[in-house]
Amino acid sequence: MRFYCYMVECANGAFYTGWSNDPVRREKTHNAGRGARYTRMNGPVRLVYVEEVADKATALKRELDIKKLSHTAKGKLIENENNVLRQILAQNPQKVDETKDEPELAD
Repeated sequence: MRFYCYMVECANGAFYTGWSNDPVRREKTHNAGRGARYTRMNGPVRLVYVEEVADKATALKRELDIKKLSHTAKGKLIENENNVLRQILAQNPQKVDETKDEPELAD
């Protein structure tokens, strides 16, 4: 089983970090109001970063490491070549179609 650490951008511009074995599905869970309390309060969210990790323990550690980063550092991480978001969406055409409309962010 594959594990991923991911970041979503909330409507308020903040980043929420988590881990999942299916980050695209997890984004939908957050947007359906069944995700973390923070994303329920600050949604909708948009998946902006995905990093594949070796196992669940590594995913948990990486999640904590990313949560410690500044907002600016998280933004740089999103632009990093380790962001496999496009690869994941390309491998799952059905999921691309379901997620191509990005949620509108509140003013």
